[in-house]
Amino acid sequence: MNFKTAEPAWAEDERQALLAQQRGRQQEAIEAWTRVLAQEPAHIVALTHVGQMAYAHGDLEAALHAFQRAADAEPADPRSWVNLALVHQKRGDATAEDAALTRALTADPSDLMALYLRGQLAERLGDERRAASAYGAAATVSPPMDRLRPDLRPAVQYAAQYRERYQRKLAAYMDDAMRPHFAEAAGDDVERFRLSLDMLVGRKQRFDSLPMRYFVPHLPVVEFFDRALFPWIEELETHTDAITEELTAVVREDRGMEPYIHYRPDEPIAQWAELNHSPRWSAFHLWKDGRPVPENVARCPRTVAAWQRAPRPEQPGRTPVAMYSLLKPRTRIPPHVGASNARLVCHLPLVVPPGCTFRVGNSVRSWERGRVWVFDDTIEHEAINDSDQLRVVMIFDTWHPMLTPAERRLITAMNTALNGFGETAEAYDV
Repeated sequence: MNFKTAEPAWAEDERQALLAQQRGRQQEAIEAWTRVLAQEPAHIVALTHVGQMAYAHGDLEAALHAFQRAADAEPADPRSWVNLALVHQKRGDATAEDAALTRALTADPSDLMALYLRGQLAERLGDERRAASAYGAAATVSPPMDRLRPDLRPAVQYAAQYRERYQRKLAAYMDDAMRPHFAEAAGDDVERFRLSLDMLVGRKQRFDSLPMRYFVPHLPVVEFFDRALFPWIEELETHTDAITEELTAVVREDRGMEPYIHYRPDEPIAQWAELNHSPRWSAFHLWKDGRPVPENVARCPRTVAAWQRAPRPEQPGRTPVAMYSLLKPRTRIPPHVGASNARLVCHLPLVVPPGCTFRVGNSVRSWERGRVWVFDDTIEHEAINDSDQLRVVMIFDTWHPMLTPAERRLITAMNTALNGFGETAEAYDV
């Protein structure tokens, strides 16, 4: 018994139309598509091809008729509305063009071509704000250039450039408008507002806490913390020379240091490919995953004694940690985030040649030897050594100061429970 589904009556005409188009025989193709439409008036493919061929030959009325029929037959498909918009653009009917683009974006708000055409229309009409909004959306929804159709790349590039020009114009206007108000606020701490304005006009982006593992909600997202929150800092800084002496001995002996990044061959390494198993960024661990490294501790007793005066986050099998971090010349640690916002990371700079910088979110700083800073490493951060010399920073962690004593005890208990279940630091590093 043959259950083969019968072909529609117009199937052969459709095949002939497609074959004629492949061979460049446009007249044959239009005749075949016309026969298809005589049998199936709502055939979307036929209507689209007929419309495209009419448009290419300058017959805008025929193109308009075909594309309108296609859009009416399948209104949820943005392509027919985009085609209609192009015809209306050619006819100089901005109102109809805008209406067609509205229908296209109602069908699919992220349609790249519709967004670009809306930006183009707004630009022609002199509406810079609307043009920048549409062009910006087009650039946002576009895939990366290397995955974008070559014929669309110039449009997306133009859209991004227009948006950037508009943002610069807006920024310049706002700077002028706000200048007298900043002058009036001279002497007040308005850096937070300055940052909010930079974000508003597109000069800077928003960074949030994005820990890889464990997140405590409702903690303030702060890039670099006020030193006054950590009363132990100044006392620790007085030991900088003693700590540096022990570091110097470690570097001279060249023993006990290991690459900081050490992914296995079967693990995805993403941005860490260049530094994986590389001595360009290495560490001399004093405390690792919450446990002392006895042979290293024995070599640096003054460093350990000074560090242990600072409060340490007790997360068994995970923290505290303390180490010398060595970054070789002309080396960059790529942007990344840490494991948990329950603890913060502290830097005590020991060897800092000129040309070394550190970014957390929107804040960029240069280390000063012997001056500690505390930051939230769950905010995107990166380190750069553009000098010709070694840079060394002592790194350790501390509790987030906004955690209550009860919360700290519970986090310690939680980590103990995780260990009891078999969740190691590698599997669930909080």
